[in-house]
Amino acid sequence: MCRSASDVEAMRNIRLDICYDGTRYKGWQRLADTPNTIQGRLERTLTEILGEEVTVSGSGRTDAGAHAKGQVANFHCRSDIPCGEILSCLRRYLPEDIGIYSCKEAAPRFHARLNCKQKTYCYRIWNSDQPCIWERRYVYVLPETLDLEKMRIAGAYICGEHDFSAFSTSSGRKKSTVRRIDALDIRKVGGEVRITVTGDGFLYNMVRILVGTLIEVGRGTRAPDSIPPLFGGKREQAGYLVPAKGLCLMEVCY
Repeated sequence: MCRSASDVEAMRNIRLDICYDGTRYKGWQRLADTPNTIQGRLERTLTEILGEEVTVSGSGRTDAGAHAKGQVANFHCRSDIPCGEILSCLRRYLPEDIGIYSCKEAAPRFHARLNCKQKTYCYRIWNSDQPCIWERRYVYVLPETLDLEKMRIAGAYICGEHDFSAFSTSSGRKKSTVRRIDALDIRKVGGEVRITVTGDGFLYNMVRILVGTLIEVGRGTRAPDSIPPLFGGKREQAGYLVPAKGLCLMEVCY
C-alpha cells in the first residue's frame, strides 16, 4: 500500500526492538511465495492487532536461517492503541521464536533502515572436536585447527572503507559496494571462535563471505596479505559462504 509523505507524517510512528531465532524462517524480508519470514509474521500480527494494514521496515534483511538479538524496526499506523498494549498483544500472538523487547513511539521521521549509523554482527564457529548439541542451531561446526593470529592479521586489512564487491552474492550491482568496517574482533571463547564485525552497512551475504575468507586464512589455504587485492574484485576471488545459522545481528546504532 502506497502512502503520500504527508499522509505518513500524520500517522503514529512506532519503533520495535526485536530478537528472533531464525532457524525455521526464510529470512527477514517478506516473500510472495511463503508466509514464513520475520517481516511477514510481524506485519500479519500487527494488522490483526491494529485492524489496519501495516508495513514494517527493518534495519536490515537478515538471511534465511540467521538470527537477531538486536534487530530494530518501525511501522506507521492510525490506531490509538497504547504501545504497552501493542507490546502485550505481540508477545501473546507472535510465535515463541520471535520476541519483542520494546514497543515505543518514535520521532515522525525515524526510519529503522535509513537512519541506521552502525550495525554489529557476530559469527560463531564451534571449533572443537567435542559434540555441540545444545548450541547446534546457532554455530557453524568446524573442528579443524584455525590459526587465529593469522586471521586477526587478515582482519586488520578488512577494517576501513573499501569496495566489498567480492564479498557479496548480489547480482546486477547498480548501487555502491563501498562500505566501512569500523571493527573486527576474533576471539576464542571456550570451544568457540567468535568473529564480531561492526560497520556502517553490509552487502548481501557480506559478513558470511568475510568469515569464509578468514577461515581460509586460518586453515592456511589463503595468506593474510591476500585480502587487499580482493577489494573491488569479483565474487569468485573471495572465500566461501559459511552457513547462515552461525550469524546473529547483535546491535543497531542510530
